[in-house]
Amino acid sequence: MRLSFYLLLVTSIFFLYTNESIASPKGRMYYEKTGKVFWDVKTNEKIIALTFDDGPSPTYTPQILDTLAKYQAKATFFVIGEHAEKHPDIIKRQVEEGHEVANHTYNHHYDLTVDPINLKRELKQTANTIFGITGYYPSLFRPVGGYYDETIINTAVKNGYQIIMWSWHQDTKDWSRPGVNKIVHSVTSDTQPGDIVLLHDSGGDRTQTVQALDKILATLKKEGYECVTVSELLYRSKGILPHPLYLFPTM
Repeated sequence: MRLSFYLLLVTSIFFLYTNESIASPKGRMYYEKTGKVFWDVKTNEKIIALTFDDGPSPTYTPQILDTLAKYQAKATFFVIGEHAEKHPDIIKRQVEEGHEVANHTYNHHYDLTVDPINLKRELKQTANTIFGITGYYPSLFRPVGGYYDETIINTAVKNGYQIIMWSWHQDTKDWSRPGVNKIVHSVTSDTQPGDIVLLHDSGGDRTQTVQALDKILATLKKEGYECVTVSELLYRSKGILPHPLYLFPTM
């Protein structure tokens, strides 16, 4: 009886860790070691990456771009494919002004977390949209809602992406409109070199985010921080250069 129990236990453990279709308890420490998923990076330079999800928005993204230009700051925009299709001029402006455009799926559906076939389709559809506008395919991906598991990560990596999350202490929760001062405090109260900051430029009323961004950038500039794209952050801190896939001139 006891032998049968231990045999069953050993067999179950072996099956769990050799079958990718079963969710595994692998977490941040494991995935960071693979070099394919980043929450933040270690660096002695006073550089951080501001990231904006869910855009572009015809109302708020241009205002954010104006504020970034005011402070000569760069950012990474994780765009939704269907929004990019509707507002290609904003995407073009982002690239022309030195910002980075990355993949945040096509429809922003949470059910992609359990459907690798649809996730692959949405990654490709958004990548093709970005390529059609900018002339390059993105190489950075952020999962919907920041939710990840082995299936999501493996699907993205197999399709040429590095997965970008955000620093745990830099989730501004601006989507909930907590107030301008709370958004500012969330970023500036504990800024550390190598941080990746989570903000949103669409998905609702982002007036607070726009107003907070001006104050955030003023404080960061005063403290000697430089805001760079995620790719530049990775290159300057770890020597990793996430390359735009199949770079061609825009027709």
